[in-house]
Amino acid sequence: MTGPPVQIAPSILSADFGRLAEEVSRVEAAGADIIHIDVMDGHFVPNLTVGPPIVEALRKVTALPLDVHLMITHPDSFIPEFAQAGANYLTVHVETCPHLHRTIQSIKEHGVKAGVTLNPSTPLSTLEEVISVVDLLLIMSVNPGFGGQSFIPSSLDKIVRARQLIARTKSHAVLEVDGGVKVENAAEVIKAGAGILVAGSAIFDSSDYAATIRAFRSEAHKVLH
Repeated sequence: MTGPPVQIAPSILSADFGRLAEEVSRVEAAGADIIHIDVMDGHFVPNLTVGPPIVEALRKVTALPLDVHLMITHPDSFIPEFAQAGANYLTVHVETCPHLHRTIQSIKEHGVKAGVTLNPSTPLSTLEEVISVVDLLLIMSVNPGFGGQSFIPSSLDKIVRARQLIARTKSHAVLEVDGGVKVENAAEVIKAGAGILVAGSAIFDSSDYAATIRAFRSEAHKVLH
């Protein structure tokens, strides 16, 4: 993905699902860089959300990259379907992939960029053998499953260490942070090293999507300039 130094990725988990296409069009018009789509299976995380048909439907209404986060127990089984549906990124959890390198290879073989993510309690060391081949590293700053949770403060140190890991291994992975990201804590998260901010309720619960996205960009500007 190319774009500004810090990219804003509205998470549709907090959108109005009765008007999903319209919501995605609105955040695109408001200046979003990426659309973040949380796929949950009710097994790996305690919630059930969307599948490939929704990704396919959204692909038709936006030109933005679709960042599809697979919070599911058997992601390998669904890689072909999500790739065909139009995902630009497929992100899998270390905790669900016993053959993580193979899973990453499979994602890339389907013409999609490969992301890897960690739950808050999972150490960064689990990524050392694959960080050089992933396109995106997602740090979860809440326990996944539901939108609107509070940012876990200890995540900041993990983001710093993730940035150091990327630099040390000369990985080209972009560093994404998801969970409790608000305008109020964006500067801290960016300072720690985040390149993509996933924001759900912070954007979709606001009365003015464009103003909220501008506020995130303003925080980024303060940190980076």
